[in-house]
Amino acid sequence: MLKIAVPNKGSLSDTASNMLTEAGYRGRRDSKELTMVDADNDVMFFYLRPRDIATYVASGALDVGITGRDLLLDSGAAATELMGLDFARSTFRFAGPVGRFNSIAELSGGRIASSYTGLVQRALDEAGIEAETVHLDGAVESSVKLGVADAIADVVETGATLRAQGLEPFGEEILRSEAVLIGGERQPTGLKRLIRRLHGVIVARRFVLVDYDVHRDNLTASVAVAPGVESPTVSPLHDPDWVAVRIMVEAERTNRVMDELEEAGAKAILVTAIRAARV
Repeated sequence: MLKIAVPNKGSLSDTASNMLTEAGYRGRRDSKELTMVDADNDVMFFYLRPRDIATYVASGALDVGITGRDLLLDSGAAATELMGLDFARSTFRFAGPVGRFNSIAELSGGRIASSYTGLVQRALDEAGIEAETVHLDGAVESSVKLGVADAIADVVETGATLRAQGLEPFGEEILRSEAVLIGGERQPTGLKRLIRRLHGVIVARRFVLVDYDVHRDNLTASVAVAPGVESPTVSPLHDPDWVAVRIMVEAERTNRVMDELEEAGAKAILVTAIRAARV
């Protein structure tokens, strides 16, 4: 039975659980459940703190788990990233008082507050910088104003929280993070199927199906607008001068593609969401 660790709370929890449900696995009915068996898929789920998941997987107690790339690297655990899951994207950066720092070299001898001190120390070591790390579990942005640190290292999304505290990012990005599937040394039964299913969900979320009718004289022009993933499906209609075309299109391009198809002579353009996919 494949043992899978799933975040029990935080920004990763709901999306990870929904993704597994879309992949055909059973979801828990009670949010207080710590474990759940999906006998049909020969899987057992363990709901754990996201920060602990890498440790459990690296120890071999669990086969795979979903956590953040930042949490995996911060833990220092001997687990391996198997695939990115295309959600919970973020950027991890150094930040300090506006105008105070221009490069990370200026952090030498200073104090850096972070909830990810393992990740910060790794970045400092790689840059050959000696500085003190100060571990905080939250409200890292306040540490400079309170005199606990000279700079911070934290997840930066819009930067609004930093600006509110008189801080700005500086230096190179430390890490681009996202939710990831991680594993240990073993290749347990059911792992390949899990990866195929999760990949199918990612594809289904990224693409839509577009169907349209077009006169044969305009087929080349319409296919040039959107050729599909490999090649479009072209089917004859009752009127021999017209054909029906089906393609997969990136969801974010949907309306632009529809505009261009219409300009190319396409009619009856329909868009359908994809529930699951294998490509």
